[in-house]
Amino acid sequence: MIAIAIILATIVVMVLGYIFYGSWLAKQWGVDPNRKTPAVELEDGVDYVPAKPAVLMGHHFSSIAGAGPINGPIQASVFGWLPVCLWCVFGSIFFGGVHDFGSMLASIRHDGKSLGEVVKTTMGERAKKLFNLFLLLVLLLVIASFVNVVAGTFSSANTGFTASPTGQESTSMVSVLFIVLAMIYGVITSRLGLKTGPATILGILGIVAITAIGLNVGLAMSRTTWIILIGVYITVASMAPVWILLQPRDYLSSFLLYAIMGLALVGIFFSAFANTTTFDIPMFTSWSTSRGTLFPALFITVACGACSGFHSGVATGTSSKQLASERSAKPIAYGSMLIEGTLAVMALIAVGMVYNQYTAGEFGSPAAAFAAGIAGMFDTSASRVYNVVYALITLGVSVFALTTLDTGTRLSRYVFSELFLKKGEITWKDVKGPRKFLAHPLTGTLIMVIVGCVLGALELSEIWALFGAANQLLAALGLITVAAWLGNIGKNNKMFYIPMAFMLAATLTSLIITIYERVQAIVAGGVAWGTWFQLILAAVMVTLAIILVVESIQALATGKKKAGSSQV
Repeated sequence: MIAIAIILATIVVMVLGYIFYGSWLAKQWGVDPNRKTPAVELEDGVDYVPAKPAVLMGHHFSSIAGAGPINGPIQASVFGWLPVCLWCVFGSIFFGGVHDFGSMLASIRHDGKSLGEVVKTTMGERAKKLFNLFLLLVLLLVIASFVNVVAGTFSSANTGFTASPTGQESTSMVSVLFIVLAMIYGVITSRLGLKTGPATILGILGIVAITAIGLNVGLAMSRTTWIILIGVYITVASMAPVWILLQPRDYLSSFLLYAIMGLALVGIFFSAFANTTTFDIPMFTSWSTSRGTLFPALFITVACGACSGFHSGVATGTSSKQLASERSAKPIAYGSMLIEGTLAVMALIAVGMVYNQYTAGEFGSPAAAFAAGIAGMFDTSASRVYNVVYALITLGVSVFALTTLDTGTRLSRYVFSELFLKKGEITWKDVKGPRKFLAHPLTGTLIMVIVGCVLGALELSEIWALFGAANQLLAALGLITVAAWLGNIGKNNKMFYIPMAFMLAATLTSLIITIYERVQAIVAGGVAWGTWFQLILAAVMVTLAIILVVESIQALATGKKKAGSSQV
């Protein structure tokens, strides 16, 4: 019954937070439904494409969720369910939601450009370049982390098409078919004019059909082969117009995510009354665990389940270019974060159902523990019901990870190109000389994909801690940036002070600990190149962050207004 109490309390608090705190934020910041958005004013059919609220909600939610709210809370469960649950709920409402909502609003008031452009208006060109460089490092870790997750989920000892497929082989087959289905959906809605309602019904039927195929015919390849194919896919997907793949695939995948959350909710109640499983996570374990001390480890490990810097990249990189009305900013940005926090609590409950097996190392990944936990709520592991639910959950996780991957790659394309643009240059086409090659979309995409895939070959544990710290530090910088911008235009920004101070303290502490531990390991000798990579990247991020924090604090203190009146 404790699992029921946790999820019901979570849902009630999240709903209250959305209704009262979310509405208060919109009023304080001056959200204006009558103001034209960049998607409407700058529509180009490639990146700036107005989307219906439900479609954009699907893209945004799928992109920010990925596997983060599943991996993070499950790994943090070693601290006990209470601290993880409290951080997921209140972190989402007062930290992550504020960050995401504020970032999206700042972007649509700056022509749908990245947060780096907001940094420029408050702190200058040099700060913008440094911020974009930091953002690229985070996106590199995003690509590496989720390449690792997807390749690990898909990999098999077999090769080719298989009958009686394993869970991994079914998941890979359905995921590939899902991409094809999304492209068909994009064509029939954007080019053939089929309305969203009928198209959605056809899309859901298509998901059922490809799932049935995948449960009977699998696609098997090695982990290395999948890493290469994933690299090729995200390169092509990030360059394609949003209407052909990004919008339809993310919209359709959101139904999988809603279905997973629905299954989890039903399973929690069913297992409680049918006694199929028990919730075994202690309320609290210890201030110090295998993942480190509660502060800062808990707040870094949970990552996307409460607050995530990557969300500002999505909000300002793709979603702001598709937002048709400012009215939709609250449900899409703030609402999605609260739904993601709820998913994180569901992941915590799911691992609680198989907690003894998880701590014994019986699962190859947190995603596998998540799938097993939900499937076990319905029946025993030997049953057909268990296998079907397990396959559906695993499929959903892989689809979300792919969504995050190609969205992250598209974001890195924008940001990489911005590094080489000078004043007056809007796109890479305006650039002259050698810089034009560097600013070209394909150049940045290939560099980020190749390096990200190489790093993706590392163990997930070697990437995730560094990704978590970098991601949360980006959130702190995003909070500071939006606070400075709001202060400059005369809006209330005090709700940012505690979140940005706390996130800075947690993330800088985590990175300094990482640097200290890696130096110790290197001095002891016999370390792999991954240790050197972690040390160098952590040191670079701390340096960039300190410089940006100093400039941000100066901007907050002086209230110097660098943005033009057109951006007020």
